[in-house]
Amino acid sequence: MKWSLLELRKYQETPLNFSETLDLKSELMKRDNLIMDVAPVQVEGLVTVTKRDYLVHYNIQTTITVPSTRSLEPVALPMNFEVDEVFMTEEQYQSRDELIPEEEILLLETAQLDLQQSIEDNLLLTIPMRVLTDEEMQSDELPKGESWEVISEEEYAQRKEAVSNEIDPRLAKLSELFKAEDNE
Repeated sequence: MKWSLLELRKYQETPLNFSETLDLKSELMKRDNLIMDVAPVQVEGLVTVTKRDYLVHYNIQTTITVPSTRSLEPVALPMNFEVDEVFMTEEQYQSRDELIPEEEILLLETAQLDLQQSIEDNLLLTIPMRVLTDEEMQSDELPKGESWEVISEEEYAQRKEAVSNEIDPRLAKLSELFKAEDNE
């Protein structure tokens, strides 16, 4: 999905529509070692060329398989999202107006507009931090082992409260001593 900037100048009157299926499995697996599988990536969109910038709007559809964050079982995540990006050459960037925030602009370092890096970046950014299998989503049970267990923050706070209210049995005799002093 590369176009030379000279080729794109032909599309200043009407946007360039594109639709491609990409195999990004090896590239994505190199960048994120947790990815187990990536289905072919369907990308459809358009490039709008103006004198000030190159506006790109596209839709990504694919399925990425990653391990569950709880049990490490494979989970297939269907992805379907849209991306809007603004590309500029160095000259366009220097003469830009302040309507577009600086952090939303992607600089073109060559005389080509290559969307593969953008597609890969956006796919990696949309993988959620918490991935669960269907069974794990339905169950409230958290993993535990012989001498360990995972607990929620609420349960942790409750246990901490209960422990702080208990008197250490080694110091229980001392509290009786203070009671005796108070009575005298």
